[in-house]
Amino acid sequence: MANKAALIVPALKRHTSTCIVAHGLGDRMFLADQWRQQYKFPETKFIFPNAPQIPITINMGMRMPGWYDISDFTDMANRAEDEAGITRSQKVFHDLIAEEIKNGIPTERIVLGGFSQGGAMSLLSGVTCSTKLGGIFGLSCYLLLQGKLREMVPAENPNQRTPIFMGHGIADPLIKVEWGQMTADKLKGWGWDVDFKTYRGLQHSASPEEIDDLERYLKERIPDQGEK
Repeated sequence: MANKAALIVPALKRHTSTCIVAHGLGDRMFLADQWRQQYKFPETKFIFPNAPQIPITINMGMRMPGWYDISDFTDMANRAEDEAGITRSQKVFHDLIAEEIKNGIPTERIVLGGFSQGGAMSLLSGVTCSTKLGGIFGLSCYLLLQGKLREMVPAENPNQRTPIFMGHGIADPLIKVEWGQMTADKLKGWGWDVDFKTYRGLQHSASPEEIDDLERYLKERIPDQGEK
């Protein structure tokens, strides 16, 4: 159940920031290719970690890249959750963040985010991180371990004021927009700074408008610093 090595897209210039992007179930999400072609975020290293191959209950137990098992999509508020898998993956993301800090990247110039299952993991791993991050984002995702999440947050809550960006398609048939809204509302109610945007006609995918909004968010959170 070991993870394959993460895909690394190096910074084009001096490496001053890092963006860790987690894929969805059985998927891989590549944002950096388009941005690289347009010479955007030249000081940012992108890390695309790979989830381990695990049996997924909703897919008849077939093994595929997953951050945790999913038993059903009928009720995000009350369904059984793979807590062991979630906490195992949480450690993967925290270790990636720690490695970037060890390599000299300021903690507040590290952003963690993802899509669908990867977005859910990024929200949980971000708000429970022991160091302050530059940003946290989740696209087409939902809240994990909501009954235990606040207990998992460090006492000093270093990311209480870290802006969180969430995007969700209104027509998403898999992860309902209501689940995304519920997630944003709960996090806001618990004191986190969440910007939740919805996109008309968008299903379980990302749209150019959403990617543009994410790009603006990243430019605010990890702006290029210029040559020094």
